[in-house]
Amino acid sequence: HVQLVESGGGSVQAGGSLRLFCAASGFTGGTYSMAWFRRPVDKEREAVAVIDTSGTTTYADSVKGRFTISKDNFKNHLYLQMNMLKPDDTATCYCAAHCLRGRGLSCAFGYWGQGTQVTVS
Repeated sequence: HVQLVESGGGSVQAGGSLRLFCAASGFTGGTYSMAWFRRPVDKEREAVAVIDTSGTTTYADSVKGRFTISKDNFKNHLYLQMNMLKPDDTATCYCAAHCLRGRGLSCAFGYWGQGTQVTVS
């Protein structure tokens, strides 16, 4: 069965960087579009960045120029490099895979990880 396990979250000061990591299993790397989402406290979950099977990336306006999504199909790993972090970036971040319908940031994903916390002070 499909599993997505995130790591790399933590606490950082504003202006700092973190790199999130998602280890995927249960499917061959490159089979599905993948994405990072986040849910700030008391807010709805939002798409942050999506990478499709061809490697095309899409970003939320709030993170463009600061975050970079990438993947290693051989290892079946997904990454999110987050630079110039702001307090507004504080959230639980989730890895997702397999766009069931929609496109880009509007994809409805079928598989989800448990999340990793990012706190920016």
